[in-house]
Amino acid sequence: MGFEITKESYAGSIKPITIGKGDKAVTVGGSTCPPFYLFEGDMPNKPKVAMEVWDMEPDDWPEAAKAPFKDVLSDPAAWAKKCVEEYGAEIIVLQLKSTDPNDKDAGPDEVVKTVKNVLGAINVPLVLWGTANNQKDEVVLKKVSESCEGENLCFGPVEEPNHKGIGASALGYSHMVIASSPIDINLAKQINILLENLGLPLERLIIDPTTGGLGYGMEYSYSVMERLILAALAQGDDKLQLPMINNLGNEVWRCKEAKDTVETAPELGDPERRDIMMEIVGAVNYLIAGTDVLILRHPESVRIVKAFIDLIVDGGSAKDVAGINKRLQDVDIDLEAMAPEPDLTIEEEKAAPKPAAKKEEKSAAKEKEAPKKEAAKKEEKPAAEKKAAPKKEAAKKEEKPAEEAKPAAKESAEAKAEKEAKAKEEAEAKAKAEEEAKKKAEEEAKKKAEEEEKKKADEEAAKKKAAADAEKQKAAEERAKRESEEQAVRDQRAKEREELEKKRAAKMANEEEIPKTPAAEQKSELDKIIEMLDRVHRRA
Repeated sequence: MGFEITKESYAGSIKPITIGKGDKAVTVGGSTCPPFYLFEGDMPNKPKVAMEVWDMEPDDWPEAAKAPFKDVLSDPAAWAKKCVEEYGAEIIVLQLKSTDPNDKDAGPDEVVKTVKNVLGAINVPLVLWGTANNQKDEVVLKKVSESCEGENLCFGPVEEPNHKGIGASALGYSHMVIASSPIDINLAKQINILLENLGLPLERLIIDPTTGGLGYGMEYSYSVMERLILAALAQGDDKLQLPMINNLGNEVWRCKEAKDTVETAPELGDPERRDIMMEIVGAVNYLIAGTDVLILRHPESVRIVKAFIDLIVDGGSAKDVAGINKRLQDVDIDLEAMAPEPDLTIEEEKAAPKPAAKKEEKSAAKEKEAPKKEAAKKEEKPAAEKKAAPKKEAAKKEEKPAEEAKPAAKESAEAKAEKEAKAKEEAEAKAKAEEEAKKKAEEEAKKKAEEEEKKKADEEAAKKKAAADAEKQKAAEERAKRESEEQAVRDQRAKEREELEKKRAAKMANEEEIPKTPAAEQKSELDKIIEMLDRVHRRA
């Protein structure tokens, strides 16, 4: 019996979403299985690789990132065209860095001009990515939305504070929205519901779960994306059955490790290869987590990541994929000279007793016994031999220094060996202490980072809660004001009715009663009914 893979069945699927229009349109999503689980379902649309373009010339990029675009960094339209035609970008993401209020603070009209120039230069969909300043992003993206009506652009990141303005504008002028949330599955679902309640259909939404470039930030993002995929497929949550996008390039290339040079961090190796590999590793991580649109910066990262997607979906050999093509000069790093001396001591030898100490104890005992033996020999010698003693003693004195030199030399060698062993033990103990201190420092740094992240999340939650409370209070005040105005109107109407009743009563009291006399012809009830029917028929 052959091996059979255990297969899961899923209640839901990811909605296919189309970005762009006409020949520029690109469809993402549509999967009925987890990422690349082609033995359990279908993945009709491969993940798409987008490239970022800035609307201003970057001044803090490392040389490895600038090299592929050095001739077009000051022209966003030419930059975007080069990404599409030379580097194979499937989507262009225009980073609106110039609109940052803390930097150039560019206005909406200037951004509209840049967007139209980029649209005219490319034949792929265009995504606009703001600075995450909610107020400024809302003003700029609303203006772009109105000026580019019907182009089916994609606006992000849209968060709860600005979802009404940008969402309504996207709905009115036929665009799409990237719903952004801070690494939390519940908040991701909440912003989708808010946008849907606004009238924007889910088919025009893409999820941005927030992207970490390296380290535990990437791990957190991966976990949340994994939970989003499981909620959409296994639990059938229709509010989360949407494609995801990750702004990875912007996160990886702004971290400290990406900007370290050979001089500042030689142990990290070639900076160009290091930066590209960091972007590639992050890209593979997010592809496995379930991203549908991956935003990268370097063309070599784009080439290798697209090759990875083709290999994992269509099959093939990774040996056919060329390695990283360097644009900068090679760097000469002597890693061997930087490496510490290896410790080749066997653990059993470290634990064995030291022979040098035993030898020293024996030599000391011999030295103590030697004077006693010599004294005994001198007492036993007869007086006759005393005359020859001077000659023998002189000969012994000459021989004695030579004999004593041997144990002394032996003793110094043993002491040296003991000293070296002791120094080695001290060095090992010092290295171990340094390693423990380093490990403790790393744990403390990690704990501090987690505490800061938690503190930041708590502050954001507190701000959101305060904003919600303020909004509730404002609504309550408006409601109370409206009710008081309505009550005042009701009181005024009641007062007017009362006055009217008084006037009527006074008028009736002043009127004279009109006397009533019987009719000349008294009619029966039947005659009255017949007359009434005749009158009705005549009117009909």
